[in-house]
Amino acid sequence: MLAVVGTVALVYLDAQIRHRFEGHRWSLPAKVYARPLELYQGQQLAMGQLDYELTQLGYRWVKRAKAPGQVQKTSQGITIYSRGFRFAGGDEQGFLVDVSLAKNKVIGLVQSSGASMALLRLEPQLVGGIYPAHNEDRELIQLHDLPNGFIETLLAVEDRQYYSHYGISPWAIVRAMWANVKAGAVVQGGSTLTQQLVKNFYLTDQQSLWRKLVEAPMALLLNVHYSKDEVLEVYLNEVFAGQAGKRAIHGFGLASRFYFGQPIGELKLHQVALLVGLVKGPSYYNPFRHPKRATKRRNLVLSVLAQQGLISEAQKANYQALPLDLTEASQVSRYPAYMDLVRQQLKQHYQVSALSSHGLRIFTSLDPWVQHQANKAMFEQVSKLKQRHGEIKGLQGAAVVSHRDSGDLLALVGDYNGGYAGHNWALDRSRQVGSLLKPVVHLAALEIGRYSPASIIDDAPVSMPQVDGSLWQPQNYDRKSHGKVPMYETLVKSYNQANVRLGLAVGVDKVLQQLRQMGVEQSIPAYPSVLLGAVEMSPLQVNQVYQTIAGNGFYSPLSIVRQVTKANGQLLSYFPFAVRQAASNDSVYLLQHEMRLVASQGTGKGVYRYLPKQQKVAAKTGTTNDQKDSWFAGFSGQHVATVWLGREDAKPTPLTGASGALNVWGQLMRHLPYTAYADIKPQSIDYYYLNVKTGEAIPSHCPNGVRLPMLKTSAPLFNANCGY
Repeated sequence: MLAVVGTVALVYLDAQIRHRFEGHRWSLPAKVYARPLELYQGQQLAMGQLDYELTQLGYRWVKRAKAPGQVQKTSQGITIYSRGFRFAGGDEQGFLVDVSLAKNKVIGLVQSSGASMALLRLEPQLVGGIYPAHNEDRELIQLHDLPNGFIETLLAVEDRQYYSHYGISPWAIVRAMWANVKAGAVVQGGSTLTQQLVKNFYLTDQQSLWRKLVEAPMALLLNVHYSKDEVLEVYLNEVFAGQAGKRAIHGFGLASRFYFGQPIGELKLHQVALLVGLVKGPSYYNPFRHPKRATKRRNLVLSVLAQQGLISEAQKANYQALPLDLTEASQVSRYPAYMDLVRQQLKQHYQVSALSSHGLRIFTSLDPWVQHQANKAMFEQVSKLKQRHGEIKGLQGAAVVSHRDSGDLLALVGDYNGGYAGHNWALDRSRQVGSLLKPVVHLAALEIGRYSPASIIDDAPVSMPQVDGSLWQPQNYDRKSHGKVPMYETLVKSYNQANVRLGLAVGVDKVLQQLRQMGVEQSIPAYPSVLLGAVEMSPLQVNQVYQTIAGNGFYSPLSIVRQVTKANGQLLSYFPFAVRQAASNDSVYLLQHEMRLVASQGTGKGVYRYLPKQQKVAAKTGTTNDQKDSWFAGFSGQHVATVWLGREDAKPTPLTGASGALNVWGQLMRHLPYTAYADIKPQSIDYYYLNVKTGEAIPSHCPNGVRLPMLKTSAPLFNANCGY
């Protein structure tokens, strides 16, 4: 009877061994990548950008770059030995390239052969993953991916007789049993690597007699059916190597990325020794939290190698003297707000199970440098504002940055502490936008053809009866009326009364229609208060509107995911660039000029505390009732950005758009690479020097004139006497 039961049990265990080992072994999370770093002649980089991005990619600074993943300083710039990468269009090979730099500008790319390169594309940074329910993460490797000495180090410490035993080691078991009997408890294990794999791959880590009884025959069966190399390769990918929050780090491939920021093939022996040493206790020896323990454990592994004659005593001493060499890069999943948006887009096209288990690769438009600067500007400026205003309770912030030409979403900050995975204030929360809607009012006015930046608008008080019998009487921020003023000035000074009168003359419906054309799909009642921004929108929606203005009137949905591929590089999905015209080029050109005056002369002029005067900025401040919300949105060079600040409970703050959000926007833009945008004046427009009180063109020597763009068809009359 026992023989029958034993036979049935062995048959069952054998089936379990084969099914898991030969089937779909792991649920592999989707890997999410940033845009690749591309270097080309004439490219303008920001101060510190190249060093930062190379560090994030795990490149190591050496005296002479002679292997992939290394970089060296030169008299002309730097030399990079790129790693190569499997892109959707094919495998990119690694290159040794001299990059010549002058004032952070790329002036030349030359390969080691002496041939010039038009473009050097480095591998994209891994920025996150979409994990299965058990939160296991791994990067699959094969034996040939390992650096020299890795297998020897692993076996020297964990299983010296691995290639000679049959899956279990009787002597190791006897030794461990004797130790346990003497202690009266389980204090030592005699497990081989094969048994460790059985425990981790098929069983639980609970130490019990039943598990030990099952573990041994399963290890024997595994040894019978599969080669030593096959078993070892699965072990390399299954071993638990640490914890990053809720995310479990499995396998030496991912462990190498996690601890050193490098692919495993680039590791040196002292780094290999640390990884192998972690097997005994990844939490206890966590080098980030317990560097002294980790160093002691690493050095013990190196001593074992010396004792077994695998390295010399001199080599041992040299390796033990080295630092741990942990990565200085931010760990993956430090972009929670951006990852929220990636998941949101992908769930429209893929099932959750496919995203979390099939090892897909997601290529996004995220720019690591822009994201880093957005996080930094938000945290530093909000901290300063809290300190300056006596710790404003619950002050929060969000920022969105996109590329002016393509509409690529480059960065998303959902919390003033950018690494916090909580409420996503950029995406999930909507607040009233205030004066940020005034440029839309002006665009709608310019579109109907009766208005120009020089048109005269009356900034007189407004009083309108409401449905409940009350009167709506909006006032200017300074509580004053300013009489008849040119239209551009109503935007530059953000006069509420004049802008309401302009919007009513155009029609609230037409303003809302213009807003929909610019990408705002939500239903908004046509109340007059809409003209002053009594509309709730998220920072992401606001940035979409300003992206359309920056894009010369062409609406392009903000692009997040570029491509989705299988792990082998096969393209599954491509998200093409989409565009449609939302406003005429003529009208948008005139509006852009008004918005530049906002930044140079008006409510946004404080931005030039951060930026040089020659840098063109077009922007608008926004402040809602009782200063509950502080906004700043606009564009400069190649970037469009929106910043919001406000309290979590939506109570008043001491901040206006100019005293709050502007500071975050200014610091952010200050640290982004700037290239002047080619603003091409439409042929239908010309510039005129005007007397804004009379609307007449006047000689350029006349005092108090203003140079404004206007449609040629609306060319003003010329008055040689300065219009007086």
